[in-house]
Amino acid sequence: MIPPRIYLASRSPRRRELLHQIGVHFDLLTFRSGERGEDADVDETPLGDEDAERYVTRVALTKAESGVRRLGWRQLSRRPVLSADTTLEVDGRIVGKPKDAIDASQILAGLAGRSHRVLTAVAVSDGEHTRYRVNISEVHFRTLEEDEIRRYVASGEPLDKAGAYGIQGRAAMFVKEIKGSYSGIMGLPLFETAELLKEFDYPL
Repeated sequence: MIPPRIYLASRSPRRRELLHQIGVHFDLLTFRSGERGEDADVDETPLGDEDAERYVTRVALTKAESGVRRLGWRQLSRRPVLSADTTLEVDGRIVGKPKDAIDASQILAGLAGRSHRVLTAVAVSDGEHTRYRVNISEVHFRTLEEDEIRRYVASGEPLDKAGAYGIQGRAAMFVKEIKGSYSGIMGLPLFETAELLKEFDYPL
């Protein structure tokens, strides 16, 4: 029997690994980062009045619904589209991916020795129904020395990650305590993801 498949609307290798972990079969549905007009409907710029939870929810829903539209544009078979978005919240501010190494260093210095929230929204859409869940976890960093931050940024690991770190990588040594979902902090909360997929009759 051929297992059912979904589409994953994400470039993140962490999300691919996490879906494999729970036995979900999927095909990638990638966006083109604005290289063509069809991607203009996915805007990850925070709106002026958005808090972090509203922001990640909007972006995850937009990616899922935009992914469904791409199935029609690209004449692909219709299956559920799963997307996710992750951001950090520090002092009420949304902290996304760093723009460059200097920005990454500044973000990490701001996280050192204190707690922050990691929010990941996951959404699934089949073109008729769209559902979502939000996972919120708390991460406490130990104090970081300037040399530690410099070496970590030089590794390149922070540059494509929300909050300028990956808990599954070298930054694990910075984390003193977490409260919440480890997989959610990585970028795809598996409990919430499984619950959503069950709503779309995906067997787990």
